[in-house]
Amino acid sequence: MSAGMLRLRSLLVLAALLPLPLLAAPVEGPARVIDGDTLEIEGVRVRLFGIDAPEHDQTCGDPDRLWPCGAWATERLELLLGGGAVRCEGDERDRYGRLLATCEARGEDVGARMVRDGAAVAYRRYSARYVREEARAEAEGLGVWSGPMQRPEDYRHAPPAPPPPEDCAIKGNVSRNGRIYHMPGQADYARTVISGPEEQWFCTSAQAESAGFRPAKR
Repeated sequence: MSAGMLRLRSLLVLAALLPLPLLAAPVEGPARVIDGDTLEIEGVRVRLFGIDAPEHDQTCGDPDRLWPCGAWATERLELLLGGGAVRCEGDERDRYGRLLATCEARGEDVGARMVRDGAAVAYRRYSARYVREEARAEAEGLGVWSGPMQRPEDYRHAPPAPPPPEDCAIKGNVSRNGRIYHMPGQADYARTVISGPEEQWFCTSAQAESAGFRPAKR
């Protein structure tokens, strides 16, 4: 037997002795919903692959008729799962350690249904899987497509609002609770962050109220 054949035989024997790569086992069980595109099953955080839902505090609609689309997307996912068993399959994780997976509940693709209902958009940067469902939801004006909407990725990357003008320290915040302004010294003032494009600083409470904001209760 030639030296080349001996080397080839040795390589084949070595390959046979190496362990085969393990396929990722599906994650299955009741799910706890974190937000519109994230859930947890048996202690495993799962990010629904191919979709992007509004952030929890994100609002949609016209400036004078905002609605809490982020909170609604979370509720929509909870309703879709219905507390039953969910089966998720994936073999990659994102930078936060969440399993990127396609999930099924009641025999239905959860991501597809969320996009089709207008509760999420197709995450084109990573996949074109749900582009058709998005197009149908947009054409029918469902969910986030019922009015003006900022894509979740753009919302997350929106630049922070400029610092307040001198002596204008009232914070006009937009959240799932509506358009609320916080005065210095109030309970939630310090943790309220002005960041979204619809949020702003005001010099007087009258100015805030004329812009459609109401005073915080505490």
